[in-house]
Amino acid sequence: MKETRQTARRRRHRLRLLIGTPVALIAAGALVSLVVAFRPGHQTGSERAAASASTAAGSPGATTHGPGDPAGSLSPAETRSPGSTASPATTAATTTAPARPSASPASRTAATTASLAGRIRPGVGYRGVATSYDAGNGDGACSFGPTDDLMTAAMNHTDYETSKACGAYVLVRAANGATVTVRITNECPAGCAAGQLDLSTQAFARLASLSAGRIPITWKLLSPAVSGTVAVRYKTGSSRWWCALQVIGHRNPVARLELRTADGWRPLPRTDYNYFLADDGGGCGGAIRITDIYGEHLTAGGIALRPDTVQRTGLQFARH
Repeated sequence: MKETRQTARRRRHRLRLLIGTPVALIAAGALVSLVVAFRPGHQTGSERAAASASTAAGSPGATTHGPGDPAGSLSPAETRSPGSTASPATTAATTTAPARPSASPASRTAATTASLAGRIRPGVGYRGVATSYDAGNGDGACSFGPTDDLMTAAMNHTDYETSKACGAYVLVRAANGATVTVRITNECPAGCAAGQLDLSTQAFARLASLSAGRIPITWKLLSPAVSGTVAVRYKTGSSRWWCALQVIGHRNPVARLELRTADGWRPLPRTDYNYFLADDGGGCGGAIRITDIYGEHLTAGGIALRPDTVQRTGLQFARH
């Protein structure tokens, strides 16, 4: 009987061991899991998945270009012929990296004035050749009349662009580093290539010997300091039934001229001899609004309809 009781106790002890050991192991495992879960830097499965997705997509500050990669933008030091287009390589770079804002202030200026500036744009460098001609008294296709300042040039036919270039100041630089600032007063005939400037002999001599004949140059538009104010002149034969007007002494190239009529401001078409034409007389003798390539308006009233008379407005465009 005694032996039977001892045998039963041993069976119960083994049963407790069999049940207790797994429970202890499970409890120990849970404790270890809790310790690991709350360890600093530990990521859960969902956090690891989110981190992997973020790595695959790229972090917000990551760049896709190496140091110094221009992302297809044209630097201020680069030049191009007027009207030229970007090379395929430049176009591809611009397309693949549209989010990288690397445009210089100069190129931003050029972009904002493109609709008014025509072919010659602020902030853009142009490449061509310089030749020379005898400018005589300084008059030319722009119809400004004689001048004592012969630091002038004739713009090639393409970039003259129906007299849009008239009155523009450009800085011309030769390969030897010499520079000269000239005002566009004339048009170089069709034989002059795009980008070419035909300088007065006085201006050409600032860059090279006249015997050089033809030299490579770069040039760009300026908005210089000027002492005078803008003036207006009615053409010979102008009346209240027909008139033509031109703008003289402007710091920046003129983009548009408008006359005040009963219906509002009337824009006039431009001629290749640098006059704006009202062939039916509408607005002739009234207020005049002049706009430069930067979009600035100058409004002048009290300009009498007196042909062949230079009349000062007392106004001038801002410097850029």
